Amino acid sequence: MGRVTERVESVCVFCGSSDAADPAYLRAAAELGRGLAAAELKLIYGGGGVGLMGACAVAAHEAGGRVLGIIPDFLIGREQALESVEHVVVANMHQRKMMMFDKADAFVVLPGGIGTLEEVVELLSWRRLDLHAKPVVFYNPSGFWQPLFDLFQHTVDAKLTPPEFMNAWIDVEHIDAVVPALLAARTQPDAEDVKVARAG
Repeated sequence: MGRVTERVESVCVFCGSSDAADPAYLRAAAELGRGLAAAELKLIYGGGGVGLMGACAVAAHEAGGRVLGIIPDFLIGREQALESVEHVVVANMHQRKMMMFDKADAFVVLPGGIGTLEEVVELLSWRRLDLHAKPVVFYNPSGFWQPLFDLFQHTVDAKLTPPEFMNAWIDVEHIDAVVPALLAARTQPDAEDVKVARAG
């Protein structure tokens, strides 16, 4: 069985790794990092020092927060692994995602590209299959994630996804609402998520 946690203590952040991202997104990522540190929530993230992920991790670390980066060896150069924080090097993307999932009590999704989409869809798919009940919070500035939410609703309307799936996450428009949403959340007993996911 998965962990049963009375409160959220560690948070995995999925987000973009591009330094070309909107500076407002980079500032928001840094604000989140500082907010996690202030709330004594450990940041679990993809291990890089670039883009939103780097901004979030550096800010959390500089604010005295606990940070764990998890990065595949082939991305160490491309994503400029942040060696100033605790980090683990794994063999591939699957191991990275599984370790991030295992170490986190909750998840935050910031703006990101195709890699973030892939991580989020898998995470919500596991939620749909009742493999976990960990809180998921989207930072959704100016409706950034609305096209994705609309696509999910489209699958519900087509009777391919159950309507209750639309309750699988919380979305907030302002970055300062993310940590309060996390602190209000509670994890529930997980199913045998690791066994099923690793078999996939």
